Amino acid sequence: MKITEQLGTATGATVEDFDHTSASDTDIEILKQTVYTKKIAVLKGQELSPRQFLELGKRLGDPETYYEPMYHHPEIKEIFVSSNVPENGKQIGVPKTGKFWHADYQFMPDPFGITLIHPQVIPQKNRGTYFIDMGRAYEKIPEELKKAITGTYCRHSVRKYFKIRPQDVYRPLSEIIDEVERKTPAVLQPTTFTHPLTGETILYISEGFTVGIEDADGTPLDDDLLCRLFEATGQLDDTFTHDNIHLQSFEQGDLLIWDNRSLIHRARHTDTPEPTVSHRVTVHDERKLHDGIRAV
Repeated sequence: MKITEQLGTATGATVEDFDHTSASDTDIEILKQTVYTKKIAVLKGQELSPRQFLELGKRLGDPETYYEPMYHHPEIKEIFVSSNVPENGKQIGVPKTGKFWHADYQFMPDPFGITLIHPQVIPQKNRGTYFIDMGRAYEKIPEELKKAITGTYCRHSVRKYFKIRPQDVYRPLSEIIDEVERKTPAVLQPTTFTHPLTGETILYISEGFTVGIEDADGTPLDDDLLCRLFEATGQLDDTFTHDNIHLQSFEQGDLLIWDNRSLIHRARHTDTPEPTVSHRVTVHDERKLHDGIRAV
């Protein structure tokens, strides 16, 4: 296994000659440490079947099955499918996923630590995923903003970007919203937490899922505070030229593994979509997202 830092950026490393079937436990630990410290590991030459992809995920932790079945791979439910390419005239997975800044499962009580993406069909022009390292972003925000969010908590909800399911056709919208609120009620997390594997302070917010901020007593704070945080971290920059934004490209045979604790990401979509298919596996590693989340 050969690990090389990506040139010209503080984010990302390339991993060559990695085979999860023969990797030692030490190799796996080195790979995970690369993910925690470099935030993104791009494994080269990974021509894996869906079953092999899941087995790779299991080497890194315990896979989490997505809570909505319409995203599931038809044979392996632990694989989340994002696809705009029908198979035999049938939609597999869901198209146009992730067109907003978010951390995976941020709206759930127990988010996982590691995300793996295995691109299957890759766009020719507009390939790649945007990332923001929210540890580095926190370091760069003004001190007055850091002081304003000390001891605060944020609410995260899926309600803003919940996708209508096939079984929702002809249902009243109010009924769907009520079900979403019952099934995935908003969760409360510290606005910042200490990364349990690196010791960094992570600013845990995203434009897609963070819907409110409150003080330690539960008193709601002005939404302008969240807006200032979104702007300072680069999440409101529609040109994607903000210094915090990293565009990670990939090619056929690449497999991306990233730190879901400290990174938020956004899919790169355009008005004229190209065929694209990707498989995702998400895993809980040996620690909770942060030490304030109790083990189940």
